[in-house]
Amino acid sequence: MEKRDDNKALIAHLSMFGACAGWGLMAPISKDAMTHGFDGLTLVTFRVVGACLLFWIASLFAKKEHVPRHDKLMFIGAALFGLICNQCCYTMGLSITSPINASIVTTSMPIFAMLLSALILKEPITGKKAIGVLMGCSGALILILTSAAHASAKVGDIRGDLLCLFAQFSFALYLSLFNPLIRRYSVFTTNKYMFSWGTLMLLPFTLTHVEEVLSNPIPAKTWWEVAYVVCIGTFLCYILTMVGQRTLRPTVVSVYNYVQPVVSVGATLLMGLGILKPTHALAVVLVFSGVWLVTKSKSRRDMESEKQ
Repeated sequence: MEKRDDNKALIAHLSMFGACAGWGLMAPISKDAMTHGFDGLTLVTFRVVGACLLFWIASLFAKKEHVPRHDKLMFIGAALFGLICNQCCYTMGLSITSPINASIVTTSMPIFAMLLSALILKEPITGKKAIGVLMGCSGALILILTSAAHASAKVGDIRGDLLCLFAQFSFALYLSLFNPLIRRYSVFTTNKYMFSWGTLMLLPFTLTHVEEVLSNPIPAKTWWEVAYVVCIGTFLCYILTMVGQRTLRPTVVSVYNYVQPVVSVGATLLMGLGILKPTHALAVVLVFSGVWLVTKSKSRRDMESEKQ
């Protein structure tokens, strides 16, 4: 029995590492695709529509779940904040800033989640959380000011950094508002409806643009990169995360968030798509430390348990 639990834990850890490494590689791969034939709007359309098809196919082999009409309509809001605003802003931001900046900004999501949880879910803000937010904001500010000074695709662009930052805010808002909804159903059911609504919201505005982009010759390498973004970076990574979250504690899962920028920065430098400056290193230390403090601080449930 103990050996089985150890194997289950090992599979969960490997799944989380694989998911975060896959997301880390997605930033430089997406950036390269958007410099060789695709643009931000076309890539996000392929990502949403492609993942929608894959999750519908996968749901045919998964356990069937009854979803009331009210919840089906609730998935519209979840798709708006968790997919459309999040993925559109991130992909458009990545298209004009460096993958290094985009990956560093991605780690700020737990900080936004903490602030929104305090406002919406009435989670307490402890001293440790406050210090963590201050450090994380300082790191993001350093990153944005560096981008404003250079405005280079390899160093960063303030417009892209702000779009990526808003993408994290949007996803944190989605988690705070729709957490009970997404916990109610399996990853296949949740994403099937979210990506379906996302496709319906996105296609009317992007279809004509996508057709114009695809009318031009697209290199084979770019198509492979787009396939990675859809099949690995979106579909497979979501499933791996589900496997990890079923076994590991939320605090352990959050630690794997640090894998993304490490993989992304390494791949970006190897691909020659970015330049690592001393200010980047300082921003990484501040953001990582801030997120660590926020995730390690006590939640309302922890405090209530201690009182009891």
